[in-house]
Amino acid sequence: MDNTSALPHALTGKIALVAGATRGAGRAMAVELGRAGATVYVTGRTTREHTSEVGRATETIEETAELVDAAGGKGIAVPTDHLEPEQVEALVERIDREQGRLDILVNDIWGGDGYVDWDKKMWEHDLDKGMRALRLGVETHIITSRYALPLLIRNPGGLVVEVTDGTAEYNGSNYRKPFYYDLAKSAPLRMTRGLAEEVKEYGCTALCLTPGWLRSEAMLDTHFKVTEENWLDGRKQNPHFAISETPTFVGRALAALASDPEVARWNGKSLSSGGLAKEYGFTDVDGSAPDAWRYLTEVDQESKTADVTGYR
Repeated sequence: MDNTSALPHALTGKIALVAGATRGAGRAMAVELGRAGATVYVTGRTTREHTSEVGRATETIEETAELVDAAGGKGIAVPTDHLEPEQVEALVERIDREQGRLDILVNDIWGGDGYVDWDKKMWEHDLDKGMRALRLGVETHIITSRYALPLLIRNPGGLVVEVTDGTAEYNGSNYRKPFYYDLAKSAPLRMTRGLAEEVKEYGCTALCLTPGWLRSEAMLDTHFKVTEENWLDGRKQNPHFAISETPTFVGRALAALASDPEVARWNGKSLSSGGLAKEYGFTDVDGSAPDAWRYLTEVDQESKTADVTGYR
């Protein structure tokens, strides 16, 4: 089974910006918006001529745009450093000039994992690295919204999606250590609350979306040394990897939201791919529907035994 989250032409005529679409969830969300017919501007810092500090030269925004095209949409790659206000302003001016509107804004910018000292206390953590992680995960989102929202709110029905790691329920009751990562992934949840209040008078919606345990390119080849074809072998290192999901799953979640004429009911809410699968009926590429955050809440993560029965 390989169902998608939206009808093939549900988003025809819609203009989207996926900020941070080089790889992982951002790439998949751009592709699934394209599959539903949208024109998608995809941004990031790694191109075929330049590699960002993330250091993964094999994943580029040009390739993401080509994947959007192949899915049936129109992909437009625009190299953008979202920490540079003038670059973001120029990006939005280009969208306005070429399309005259913006219907969907996805703030998925991150790239801060390499700056996080995962096993150090706050006072032991390198300050410059910690602040850089916060700039990449929080300041980029603020700058992008500052310049993109005036275009989005011109027309009722606009959708703003803050992407993070963790639901409000999970992050609110668990410390996502270390300190700087916790702050970086908690901020988009609160930013959503504020944006939801400010855009609703224009007939627009802001919400926060999280994947579950994401089998991103880096998670597969760097952390678990597996491929998508043999990903289950990752359970040898951590049995709970059995609950993981492909980036396509959250991509389908986004496409379902963007295609929903009643999406305003989610204004200000924190949503997950697994939770939305129950609402909209889509699955991951293997036909399953992993509900990672419910699993991580209800199953002891310290256990050596993982049983995903009833969770995917």
